[in-house]
Amino acid sequence: METLHEQGSGLQNEDVLLRAGDLLGVFDGATSLDGFLDRDGATGGYRAAQLAAQVFADEPGDLASRAQRANRAIRSAQHDHGIPLEQRQRLWSTSMAVTRLHDGWFEYCQIGDSMILLLYRDGRHELLTPEIDIDAETLLQWKRLPASAPPIQISLASQILAVRLQMNVRYGVLNGEPKSLSFLSHGRRSLSDLAGILLFTDGLLLPKSEPGEATDWQWFADLYRLGGLAGIRNHVRMLQRQDPDCRQFPRFKRHDDIAAVAITLPAGTVSPHHKPH
Repeated sequence: METLHEQGSGLQNEDVLLRAGDLLGVFDGATSLDGFLDRDGATGGYRAAQLAAQVFADEPGDLASRAQRANRAIRSAQHDHGIPLEQRQRLWSTSMAVTRLHDGWFEYCQIGDSMILLLYRDGRHELLTPEIDIDAETLLQWKRLPASAPPIQISLASQILAVRLQMNVRYGVLNGEPKSLSFLSHGRRSLSDLAGILLFTDGLLLPKSEPGEATDWQWFADLYRLGGLAGIRNHVRMLQRQDPDCRQFPRFKRHDDIAAVAITLPAGTVSPHHKPH
């Protein structure tokens, strides 16, 4: 088992890493656009990610039912903090990717732009969950602006708002809205022939010079096989350091938060946590 949990260049790490026995997951909170902070100085995005992770760790049942409870917990917490649920730009939200290992198989549950990649013993890879490129149009507009333009959050505020209002319309997040659940991707798969399972938030994604272009998952998988999660992180951070103005690789901030888990499945072992009866 390898994990990675790092703050980016923002003021707070809104990614949460869950590791509770056979249950593993990553959660990526999104800052609400009203700049909410609770009495402890935590953002709404962090609270959403933290609440969801806690529900997954504590509640019984399959992963989809835990996601439903997590979504309700986020809704309840927002109500308690006086967040008007009809003002959707103020909603706390989180993406997630969670797996639970069993003897010979695993469950998975995912929403948003946190992802699950399967690595096979024969060298193949498979993106188990849909690749959601939420911000491609915004970043394309950012790339077209002159270098003298104000920061992206100012220059493209109306575009950022428009994308946020597409949550649970064009892409899914857990934000307390019942329609979140229609965007869940969940199921079960065999561990047979698998060498590993990677779960990660979008901070680990390879930087793109052209927003919206396809991710090179082969290169991503090769970087992992060469150097583990740290190898991918080092490559991503190197490219980002070479582009401090976020122009060559258009993005919202110099470094994004990262939460990632890599599960290695040795040959002949059905589960890294399996214990003989």
